[in-house]
Amino acid sequence: MNRNIFRKKPINDLINTDNSDKSLKRAIGPLSLIIMGLGCIIGAGIFIVTGIASANYSGPALVLSFIISAVACVFTALCYAEFASMIPISGSVYTYTYVAMGEVWAWMIGWVLIFEYLISASAVAVGWSSYIVGLLNSTGFILPKIITSPPCTGLINLPAFLIIALLTGILVLGIKESTRFNAVIVLINVFIILLFIIVGANFINPANYQPFMPYGWTGVIQGAAMVFFAYIGFDAVSTAAEETKNPQRTLPIGIIGSLIISSILYIAVAAVLNGMVPYNLLNNAAPVTFALEKVGANWAASIVSFGALFGLTSVLLTSLFGQTRIFYSMSRDGLLPGVFSKIHPNFRSPVLSTIIVGAVASIIAAFLPLSVIIELVNIGTLSAFIFLALSIIILRKQQPDIERKFKCPLVPIIPLVSIIFCVFLIFQLSSTTLERFAVSLVIGLTVYFAYGYRKSKLKDKKTVEPEDELHCELKGYKFNNSK
Repeated sequence: MNRNIFRKKPINDLINTDNSDKSLKRAIGPLSLIIMGLGCIIGAGIFIVTGIASANYSGPALVLSFIISAVACVFTALCYAEFASMIPISGSVYTYTYVAMGEVWAWMIGWVLIFEYLISASAVAVGWSSYIVGLLNSTGFILPKIITSPPCTGLINLPAFLIIALLTGILVLGIKESTRFNAVIVLINVFIILLFIIVGANFINPANYQPFMPYGWTGVIQGAAMVFFAYIGFDAVSTAAEETKNPQRTLPIGIIGSLIISSILYIAVAAVLNGMVPYNLLNNAAPVTFALEKVGANWAASIVSFGALFGLTSVLLTSLFGQTRIFYSMSRDGLLPGVFSKIHPNFRSPVLSTIIVGAVASIIAAFLPLSVIIELVNIGTLSAFIFLALSIIILRKQQPDIERKFKCPLVPIIPLVSIIFCVFLIFQLSSTTLERFAVSLVIGLTVYFAYGYRKSKLKDKKTVEPEDELHCELKGYKFNNSK
């Protein structure tokens, strides 16, 4: 068993799945992929995290915090881009870890990603519900608390349930329809952000930038650790690898392009926001709207407030999308029941997987309160980033001759920097979060040995190990290894 749990997925098996009856429809181009990435990144974070980080950590130097976090994310994005161009198959870090480190590690990361996307989707749905209820209240249309709150304070969070149900239906229709819907939402969201930047720039008071670093460099670094989580989401782009046209070229463009654009928007918002009002006034849940109201631009504040709803919708859609693709990949490998990898003959999407994920997420959002689940999302994502960087280093050493359309520069330096930064951020989280994460990993291992280990499609198959003597050529992918 000890050897079997570390069995690795041969890359040629992954490439073969691209022509199987369980392959997904390739319909996403580079522009759609960049838009998908923006939808993951510039959601609620740009409207919430900026104010809290500025007031409590960075002050006007928040722009430096965003720059530091952006650089750290670029290191991870370069690792993603290499793997995505080399293995253009659904599954993200789960698939990459399966190839480089073995089945049990792949399972653990897959398990972590399942909870990351599922909990994230449920949390965003609860936030979406709060936002829509607030907007309706401002118009005089009051929804009863019994249908807008979970048990203990109400009966059910119906708006959260309904938005997940709606987006699940859109995802069932297929990736082409889903990306079109997402594109409309993201473009509206970007327009709202640009509106704030343009309007807010007219109310900048240079005096508000003093003192520039009220908490010193320590505050700037702590602020960077916090706003790093505003960037989390670009990893969801890699889950669309199997549905992307010309993935070896398109995926690196989508991953890195969306990260660069979102970084520019974040830095611009931070600069304008801190110029409009003193940093110590920004410690609230809606700093962008607050700043506009503070300077008297109430008409713009109303538009921005409404636009934030679109940002939340986009994040929710991409979270549900990423979850279903992780389920799909693990199911196709036999580690989860086959129901999750069944493809609809017309839509070419994993319909049953999408419906099951949507049902579970909607139930969580409808009946559970929002508490500390965001930290669980963060630790899961950071763990995945660490395994991604480790996999880059390992595969460069073990299989250097694999064709890579895009190569992460300065390996192993850049992956090691990514690992160090992620480990540092993990230990900034509370001890309670670390304990809960450890418990979830124990549960995950239990499920693996009870089901995944016995049902794995690699169980009775000889896998390709890097130390084996072989030479095979498949669809332009070359493997030349010798002892």
